[in-house]
Amino acid sequence: MVQIPKTPAPVSAVPRSVPTSADVARLAGVSRATVSYVLNNTSAVRISEPTRRRVHEAAKELGYVPHAAARSLRAGHSRMVLMPAPTFPVGPLYSQFISELQSALGRLDYTVVQFGAVGAHGDEAARAWAELRPVAVLVPGTGLGPKGVAVLKRSGARAVVTLGPEAVEGAHALLMDHEAVGHSAGGHLYARGRRRIGVVVPEEPGLDAFSTPRLEGVRRSLYGTDATVTGLPLAYEEAAAARLAARWRALDLDAVFAYNDEYAMLLMRALQDEGVGIPEETAVIGADDLMLGRLLRPRLSTVHIELPSGRDLAELVDRAARNPGAAPETHTVLGASVVHRDSS
Repeated sequence: MVQIPKTPAPVSAVPRSVPTSADVARLAGVSRATVSYVLNNTSAVRISEPTRRRVHEAAKELGYVPHAAARSLRAGHSRMVLMPAPTFPVGPLYSQFISELQSALGRLDYTVVQFGAVGAHGDEAARAWAELRPVAVLVPGTGLGPKGVAVLKRSGARAVVTLGPEAVEGAHALLMDHEAVGHSAGGHLYARGRRRIGVVVPEEPGLDAFSTPRLEGVRRSLYGTDATVTGLPLAYEEAAAARLAARWRALDLDAVFAYNDEYAMLLMRALQDEGVGIPEETAVIGADDLMLGRLLRPRLSTVHIELPSGRDLAELVDRAARNPGAAPETHTVLGASVVHRDSS
């Protein structure tokens, strides 16, 4: 038996005291009020640039950061914007949008916190969000109802903003028109002479709020024509794509709108492995206009999606937080336009 030698316990260092705003004030040679004005970005008081620089340098040297809870008590509300983690798989386009939004809110002196609650959703999740006392909550997808909005507002949230296909009573709403995405794809395929069109419907949980209206958008674009539309359930797995490709010729389809670029790439590779010519036998179009689609051969046709700018949404949050009694705003966003490439 091998014995593990005992090592002496390290001598604990004397804990350093937490630096305070008084320490920063002494080092910078200013008052505590000036430190507060500078570090809280107070615009009501004019502070010279050299003084601001000295305060920031002193705070950095001491390792001092403002106490968020104390600042919230003084202001009567927090500066925290809560963003519940999406319950659906997110792709590069959505991730880029969230990153831009976080930067824009940061420039407005808000702290963005992403929150994940395993198993909780909708109004039940709203109670967990309310415990953190955010000044605003941005809710992606569906599930939140009027009761959840009321819970958040009673807890002190000045703004609740939803990003989804439908408005929620009491909340500001950015309406995502995913039907327009499908409508653009269906119209493009029909204009290219395709008449037997498949539409991929992802099987991943949470995506039905987006895939269902996209499918309906294709159907609406082809209503009254001689074209047919076939829904194609598909999991985001190579094996699932291979199974669908193996029976492709039996389905007798000459085109497919594959929900987005990632599903399009997955299915296109499986179809090529089966010897299905693209676009000779089957035209393929995705959505999101990812750069990787331009690197494929054939290059992937896609629907370019124009999301709201992070700056505009940040300004909506700030406007609502400053005026919580204002009537909820509703904005329809998500522009869609076809980018025609080799695959269709």
